[in-house]
Amino acid sequence: MNVRIKICGVIHPDDAQAAVDAGADLIGLNFVPGSPRCLDARAAEEISSRVDGQVERVAIFRDAPWEEIERTLRRVDVERVQLHGDEEPEEVEALDLPVIKALRGADLEAAERYPGTMLLLDHPTEGGGQGQAWPWSEAVGLLEAGYDVILAGGLTADNVGSAIADLGDLLPWGVDVATGVEGEDRRKDPDRIKAFIQAVRAAEEA
Repeated sequence: MNVRIKICGVIHPDDAQAAVDAGADLIGLNFVPGSPRCLDARAAEEISSRVDGQVERVAIFRDAPWEEIERTLRRVDVERVQLHGDEEPEEVEALDLPVIKALRGADLEAAERYPGTMLLLDHPTEGGGQGQAWPWSEAVGLLEAGYDVILAGGLTADNVGSAIADLGDLLPWGVDVATGVEGEDRRKDPDRIKAFIQAVRAAEEA
């Protein structure tokens, strides 16, 4: 199984194309108000259209009103939804698209509330989008319990290999990076994306 690679917080069509060209499997489109990577509908449409059919597109929300989620999904084509707040299990189950539920750290009790749902494990206290590293090896318990897990939080080309190695013989479903492949003005750097993906593939082989 290959580890899927998600380039999150894409804010420009060229950055989305750079992710595709480098071999990314998913890109994240942020719709969280107040986030520095938050997109309006027009910008998200442009990005989504640019890479249509080339990569999985993920719409990211945090405690958004249901009407807002529906309105966005009617306008912007995506393959998955990522929920980054305190959404209840019934809200996750109500979505027609596959869901990635973000958790703070490797919280088994929280994971048990979302059976069968992909889990993104971020920093236990800092939350998403902050680029803060944490002990990713804590994810082993969830992997052993059979959960599909995406590692996130402070990953870079320099540390993603060791993060994967810390899981022993287990592999995460995927890894997620935003800050770790950015240059100026939140734009994604093509060279950093390539280096990150190469580091993930090298860790798989190891």
